[in-house]
Amino acid sequence: MTAALAASFMTVRVGAKTLLDQVTLAIAPGEMIALVGPNGAGKSTLLRVLAGEIAPQAGTVALRGRSLKSYSARTLALHRAMLSQHTTVAFPFTVADVVRMGAGDRGGTDALVASALAEVDLTAFGERIITTLSGGEQQRAHFARVLVQLACGEAIHGPGLLMLDEPTASLDLRHQLDLLEATRRRRARGVTIVAVLHDLNLAALFADRVVVLDRGRMVADGAPAEVITDAMLEQVFGVTGAIGRVPSPGLPFVLPHAMARMKQHLQVAAPRSPRP
Repeated sequence: MTAALAASFMTVRVGAKTLLDQVTLAIAPGEMIALVGPNGAGKSTLLRVLAGEIAPQAGTVALRGRSLKSYSARTLALHRAMLSQHTTVAFPFTVADVVRMGAGDRGGTDALVASALAEVDLTAFGERIITTLSGGEQQRAHFARVLVQLACGEAIHGPGLLMLDEPTASLDLRHQLDLLEATRRRRARGVTIVAVLHDLNLAALFADRVVVLDRGRMVADGAPAEVITDAMLEQVFGVTGAIGRVPSPGLPFVLPHAMARMKQHLQVAAPRSPRP
């Protein structure tokens, strides 16, 4: 089976700094991948390279077996939809107008827009000016826009690629779960999903695979139960954990106790018991 998305030995540099260092990754159609790692690990850079927003200095990226750089911008938009980490709307568009932008210049999308607004719990906000909404509500509106874009591409080319950069960062708990359930529904019909997630518990709950980046390198790739471990938390995040297991189906959950360096400091600084 041809990978939905494949990258080989990708390297990205800015000046003397290496943001990605020979990252190789293959993603199967209908698979959900969570990219995790500390701040500055290269997660957003990797997502932007996979989306075709920036070109690597070395390495190749292929979408459905075809070089990513061979796609025109218009054609690429029909194969993949990207929700960026920060999206700013400077003009007084309504929420419905912003969501409709996901369809580009295609007409007859009112039903798609209404469906997307309902899915993100913003039906009552369609005529509101988007800048009057809270940060979390704006994030949900932009997610609805991406869902419309994805649906338009799917109607032409079949299930596409959904790419999300920290999609839950500004959302409350309920809407975090709602958003990820929406991605799960699309995965069930063959959409491939790549998401940058800081919440390791959400990554464990929703992803088929977790890819861990650290200082531009891929240091782990596998099922959540294999990757999210106490050793990984200490090595990559510098945090001592307490990885528990949900009894069924045995997914890991993370409850950090202390920074690893702090733990070491406390051990060194602890007074010794007097000798008898």
